[in-house]
Amino acid sequence: MGTHRSFNFSAGPAALPTEVLEEARAELLDYRGTGMSVMEMSHRSAEFIEIAERAEADFRDLLSISEDYAVLFLQGGATLQFAAVPLNLLGSRTTADYVNTGSWSKKAITEARGYCEVNVVGSSEGSNFDRIPDPAQWQLSPDAAYLHLCSNETIGGVQFHEFPSVSAVPAPLVCDMSSDILSRSIDVSRFGVIYAGAQKNIGPAGLTVVIVRRDLLGRARPETPSMLDYSVHAEAGSMSNTPPTYAWYLAGLVFAWMKRQGGLAAIAERNARKAATLYTAIESSNFFRAPVAIADRSHMNVPFTLPDPQLDAAFLEGAKVRGLVNLKGHRSVGGMRASIYNAVEQHAVDNLVEYMAEFEQEYGS
Repeated sequence: MGTHRSFNFSAGPAALPTEVLEEARAELLDYRGTGMSVMEMSHRSAEFIEIAERAEADFRDLLSISEDYAVLFLQGGATLQFAAVPLNLLGSRTTADYVNTGSWSKKAITEARGYCEVNVVGSSEGSNFDRIPDPAQWQLSPDAAYLHLCSNETIGGVQFHEFPSVSAVPAPLVCDMSSDILSRSIDVSRFGVIYAGAQKNIGPAGLTVVIVRRDLLGRARPETPSMLDYSVHAEAGSMSNTPPTYAWYLAGLVFAWMKRQGGLAAIAERNARKAATLYTAIESSNFFRAPVAIADRSHMNVPFTLPDPQLDAAFLEGAKVRGLVNLKGHRSVGGMRASIYNAVEQHAVDNLVEYMAEFEQEYGS
């Protein structure tokens, strides 16, 4: 009996590489002769310690992360980090800088206001978050504990393609990279903290990865719960409590798969090709529209609209018939959204573009 696989454009939890799922299936009942699944395995066992260490080593290798940084495998999602960041980094300071580029930036700002004065250095809310606010116009605080930004807004489809230089931003740069981590090469040394929920490019929901520069450890405010204290997790090797073991294992399989694909350079090239295919189809159409400024369009999440919202249901139904699923845009934005993370293949995008052309021919004027 064959396995049916949809063309999955979900924003998260998102598509996983078929090769990784097949490997996990083969090891599901008996992990390498242990007679048990990784789901049943003690996180203190030699077998799981080896899984965890290999996953971290591959993750470090992919992003060229030096030993100046601790890598933490945590729970709670990126949303929990909205509180963890100010609790760990404020120290004696009372102000933090934030860039507002969309829904997730706004949530981070709202959470941080419970702990400090938030200075919004730049915002594109006035233009409905259709671009990155011009960095030349950012109003940085002279005494900010850190500068926070979201590298890719999953909902609005806005992405930083360049990051501020260390010389331009004296405070540590903190970045929510949940929806574009491992989609391209980055210079980790430009950041104080990077955090990311796993359910886009890393693995299944339930795991959060935090990369924190070691000199920033030990600054947590006295009221910080131990499970939000980066130092506690760094000292315990992310095992201060039982970690999400199976999600960590699957992330390790994804990291190994990425290395077999040629690493981040090859993956970034593939992602750019997929994005170009979809954006070209939109731009060459008189029917579909992409609401984001060209220079700031995401390579991960592509929102687009139809000329009449009344056509949305027909578009989604026709897409489902063709195996193109999870294309409905976020409720706060409307329209469509195609999330084309690492595991989404070029032929999935090609099928979507072909369907879009057919739909336009049928319903366009």
